[in-house]
Amino acid sequence: MLEDSSFAIRPDSTKNLTKIKYFDIGSLLTFQQNESIFTFHCQHGFISLLFYRDDIVRIIMDPSSEPSLKSSVALVKQPDPVKVQLEELDEKIIIASPKLTVELHKSPLRVCIKDKNENILVTESNLGMGYTSTNAVFCLKDMDADDHFYGFGEKTGFLDKRGEKMTMWNSDVYAPHNPEIDALYQSIPYFMTIRDGKAHGIFFDNTFKTTFDFKSNNDAYSFSAEGGQLDYYILAGPSPKDVIEQYTDLTGRMPLPPKWALGYHQSKYSYKSEQEVRELASKFAEKQIPIDAIYLDIHYMDGYRVFTFDRAAFPDPKQLIHDLKQEGIHVVPIVDPGVKQDPNYHIYKEGVLENHFCKYLEGDLYLDEVWPGISAFPDFTNTETRKWWGEKHSFYTDLGIEGIWNDMNEPAVFNKTKTMDLDVIHNNDGDLKTHLELHNIYGLLMGKATYKGLEQQLNGKRPFLLTRAGFAGIQRYAAVWTGDNRSFWEHLEMSLPMLMNLGVSGIPFCGPDVGGFAHDSNGQLLTRWMQVGAFTPFFRNHNALDTVRQEPWSFGEKYEKMIKKYIQLRYQWLPHLYTLFMEASQTGIPVMRPLFLEYPNDSKTTNLSDQFLIGDHVLIAPIMKPDTYHRVVYLPEGDWVNYWTDDSFQGGTYILVEADLETLPIFIKKGSMIAHGAIKYSTMAPETNMEIHLYPNEKGEIAYTIYDDDGETFAYEKGDYFLKKITCQQTPSDIQLSINDENTSFKPSWNEWTLVIHLLKEPPKVFVNNEEITNDRFIFNSEKQTFSIKFYE
Repeated sequence: MLEDSSFAIRPDSTKNLTKIKYFDIGSLLTFQQNESIFTFHCQHGFISLLFYRDDIVRIIMDPSSEPSLKSSVALVKQPDPVKVQLEELDEKIIIASPKLTVELHKSPLRVCIKDKNENILVTESNLGMGYTSTNAVFCLKDMDADDHFYGFGEKTGFLDKRGEKMTMWNSDVYAPHNPEIDALYQSIPYFMTIRDGKAHGIFFDNTFKTTFDFKSNNDAYSFSAEGGQLDYYILAGPSPKDVIEQYTDLTGRMPLPPKWALGYHQSKYSYKSEQEVRELASKFAEKQIPIDAIYLDIHYMDGYRVFTFDRAAFPDPKQLIHDLKQEGIHVVPIVDPGVKQDPNYHIYKEGVLENHFCKYLEGDLYLDEVWPGISAFPDFTNTETRKWWGEKHSFYTDLGIEGIWNDMNEPAVFNKTKTMDLDVIHNNDGDLKTHLELHNIYGLLMGKATYKGLEQQLNGKRPFLLTRAGFAGIQRYAAVWTGDNRSFWEHLEMSLPMLMNLGVSGIPFCGPDVGGFAHDSNGQLLTRWMQVGAFTPFFRNHNALDTVRQEPWSFGEKYEKMIKKYIQLRYQWLPHLYTLFMEASQTGIPVMRPLFLEYPNDSKTTNLSDQFLIGDHVLIAPIMKPDTYHRVVYLPEGDWVNYWTDDSFQGGTYILVEADLETLPIFIKKGSMIAHGAIKYSTMAPETNMEIHLYPNEKGEIAYTIYDDDGETFAYEKGDYFLKKITCQQTPSDIQLSINDENTSFKPSWNEWTLVIHLLKEPPKVFVNNEEITNDRFIFNSEKQTFSIKFYE
């Protein structure tokens, strides 16, 4: 392609021949208050302002008329009642809530937002809000020298996005992902700023193609959109976790996934027959490697027609799904939006006759090519179409399927633009919009249709949905995987900051194709990647046609043994991970965390992209280079323990860690507890060996909560769950434990558990709820310096 050669930078390039004119909002002319909404009429446009909470303010600019207060589908929150004070001075207007102060300077209109301590969060100087001659809208904000920027959803490159320019436009990118790749499958127009250890956020609620520019100016950044209103929310923080809580209050939080979705998943493009799937499941059982799901890519279908099976290759899918479920394995089929043009195909016929497909303004059906050939595309902006599409999933749920995989939903199309014609008109429940405006929410709305359909059909069971494309709010419906990566060491490295920024962007349930999708993996790369995968929220091995196989045993017994160890480790850690997923569903705080989230005042964590935390006290520092058996690890403040050896290290420094191919460096912070379960063949097996590992310190109380429920239904929402709180107070001579069952409506499968206390030179006296534990209840292992106590429920 010429655009991939030097032709693209020829001197006579016709790029940018059209001069774009920029218009500033100008000076304030008049303003008025209508209950909680403040509207400002300026020389070149209108601005509305309202508070959604004491710590969230919304600002909307429209160049031509009083702004619409209608939000995009990303928003789920309605404004809270907020007590607001108004003060008008000669040069500015001040509007304040208990936690935020908005100053609007009149000539020209510039916005300055401060927190309750008068610290400036967001301010405008030479330029502020405005629009262009091409109907784009933009906003510039001042950028401090100490500002660092995170979020933006799914972006390549390092963790901190200062110095980057990023586009939000859902795009199918098969070419090798690298730091130069801009737009990928997800568009999350939100970010967090950390300055001097304090955080605030901005969510830009605009579904057009948007751009965030932290590159072009040293002392200002901008965000802009190709159309629509300038509609954004300022989130006050002041901690990074506060910003995530505020953002996910606006856009929603992840529902608690079924436990099986957190196990190990095996996929390939493609397992092409029932026989191949059965042989795969048998091999996992024979090798005693845990597994919870097998995926079916597009070859399971009849000519790539969604809602069908190829009956020659899969003669009895219902029996297959039943038999696999008896072994603890769920089947997850792929479902794409493209519906094959075929008058004998019932989905196409219904879609045409019931007016469910995308059209042009003149009424012609939009048709283009994807996997099935020429295809039509459901218009998910219509409520009735989403309902229709969701109901069609009874084809799968009637077979016993409880999880669906959405792909190609950017939407991806096999043409030069790689997507739908931008002139297509979406009905949008009667509020007609072009695809130019609604492209970025197509995958989100497909996800909503799919999840809601499954939810209605599964008789109280929790659905699982995996998606490639999405917009802000996608976490309400789906887990996200990072698309068509490759089996390169660089892609393993790149996956960590991608996942951490997705988590910061309100999407805690995410992961890459472990081992890499395209290209050929190898035993060493797969082993190191599986080590990381054991601790990423979503854990799926997936690779492409015509590449070497990468199932756990694919590279011989040496690597198989190590890979099996880490898949088993995933299942041992599931009780701890499940508790973190519960917390994420309630607060939005991710399971997999960048270190700055817990240590925002530590400048060494600012762009630390090759380590991550699980929760707040477990540090994972993978090795991501070939033939490498050591690495430098940064340990933040506190005292840390090597998970494998119980060796202690003082934090606030770098250490050199030796780690052979079998070892993933893991460190536990002293003053924490970790729950471990048994090694199981799948999450369907009952938990029988619960252990709480205590890593005491000498600085006061340690608290830990372990959560459990049936792992399958929504009964937990009605209070049917188990919550145990364990607190520990250590003195030089004894350990005082307090154990309280906060909620026992659900009875877990384990009725005894062991408390394992690490790092002890000799057994201390142990008191539980003020009662001393006698010697027949504990075992002291002097070699490992652990002290075990068995409890009975």
